[in-house]
Amino acid sequence: MAWSTLLNDYLIPAVTFVVALVVVYFVGKAVLVPVVKRVLDSQGHDPTVRTLADSVMAVVVWVLAFAVAFTVAGFGSVIAAFGVFAGAIALAVGFAAQDLLGNFVAGVFILKDKPFEVGDWIEVDDIVGRVEDIDLRVSRIRTFDNERITVPNSELADNAVKNPVAYDKLRQKFTFGIGYDDDVAHAKEVILDEAARTEGILDDPETSIRVTELADSYVGLQTRFWIDQPGRADFVKVRSDLVENVKNRLDAEGIEMPYPYRTLEGAPFELDGEVRTRDVQATADD
Repeated sequence: MAWSTLLNDYLIPAVTFVVALVVVYFVGKAVLVPVVKRVLDSQGHDPTVRTLADSVMAVVVWVLAFAVAFTVAGFGSVIAAFGVFAGAIALAVGFAAQDLLGNFVAGVFILKDKPFEVGDWIEVDDIVGRVEDIDLRVSRIRTFDNERITVPNSELADNAVKNPVAYDKLRQKFTFGIGYDDDVAHAKEVILDEAARTEGILDDPETSIRVTELADSYVGLQTRFWIDQPGRADFVKVRSDLVENVKNRLDAEGIEMPYPYRTLEGAPFELDGEVRTRDVQATADD
C-alpha cells in the first residue's frame, strides 16, 4: 500500500513533470524560436533587436515548459502559488527600477524606429558626436574631441535628436558679407563660380544665393549649397574649402568683406596732470 501510494502520489507525477518539461522545452526551442528569428530577419531588424529577441524567447520557452509540465503533472496549486509570488516580485522590482525599465523600453523603441543608427552624427542638447553603440539601456556617443559620452536611452527618446546625416543629401548655409559700395551681382557670380569649383558641392540641386541682411557694416549674401552623402569630416571640410576659396577670390576681385570697427575722436583735455581724450565712439558707417 505504501509503495502504491508513493508511486501514484510522487514518482509518476515527478516523471511526468520531467518528461513534459523536456518535451515542451525542445519543441519550443525547435519550433517557436526559429519562427521568431525568421520573422525578424524578414523585416530586417537591427542585430541588437535579434539578440534581444533570442534572449526573451529562451526565457519564454523555459517558462512555457515549466507551466505545461506543472499542469500535466497535476501541480496546479504550485503554479498558482508561483504566480502570486512572481507577481509580487515583479511589482516590487518595477517600483525599484522605474528608470532602468524606462531606459530599457526607450532602447527598444530606438532600435525599432531607428531615429539614428550606429555611425550617425547626432546632436542632442549640448552633446554632438557619432553614435558608437546602441544598447538596451544606454547609447554611447563619441564626440569629435575623442570623448565618450554615455547617454541613457530615455533622454534620447524624450528629447529632439538632430541627425544631419540621415539622408543622402545635406544643405548647408553660409552668409558672406560684402560692402555697401560693392556690386551684389558681381559678388554673386564670384561665389557661384567658386561653389562650382569646390569639390564635394553638388550641381543639382544647384547653389543659390539670396540677399538676407542689410547689417551695419555689410550686405549679407546667404549662400545655400548641397553636399552628397554627408559625413562630418566631409561636409565640414567642404564648407571650409568654399569659405576660404570665396574669401581669396573676393580679395582678388577687389570686393570688400567689411567688419565693424570703432574709432576714438575728441579734443584732448588735462585731468590730474595728464592729457586725455574725450571718447566719442563711431562705427564704420558713421
